[in-house]
Amino acid sequence: MFDTLRSETKRIFGFNSEVTPILEDLAFAYDLNRNQYHSTLILDQLAKKLPTTAARVMAIVQVDLFIPILTHVYGEAQLGGKACVVSTYRLNEGLPATNIGNPFLERITKESIHELGHTFNLRHCRDHTCIMHYCRNEHDVDQKSNDLCRYCKIMLEDELKRL
Repeated sequence: MFDTLRSETKRIFGFNSEVTPILEDLAFAYDLNRNQYHSTLILDQLAKKLPTTAARVMAIVQVDLFIPILTHVYGEAQLGGKACVVSTYRLNEGLPATNIGNPFLERITKESIHELGHTFNLRHCRDHTCIMHYCRNEHDVDQKSNDLCRYCKIMLEDELKRL
């Protein structure tokens, strides 16, 4: 999984990446009433622990994430910030147990690039094939491509020039 994420991060954003454990325990973000983890609390901690050599930080977690206004989220990012988080918890929904490989990895990759895109000020896109399109369910994730639309590519290029 991490090799694919590194490759796609390089392809889309032009940055090398490395895998490093940053948050060992997510108990601080657990909400007992919802039996889920509050993703915004995780983002805050990630941003505080950003390695000095890193431009961005992304956590891949296996817990069920939420924000108060939604029942669940696949991930969350600081728009124009440094941190994002993606959960694998619900990304295997609708897949046969024997087919967890490629479609599952594709969903994780798409959602990871999507959330990382938000840290570069990319917003949700109306183009349903764009990787920055908002997804309500796993079918939506499957339907979008693994790339930015022309408009979002231009927006990303402009943002990268500002760095």
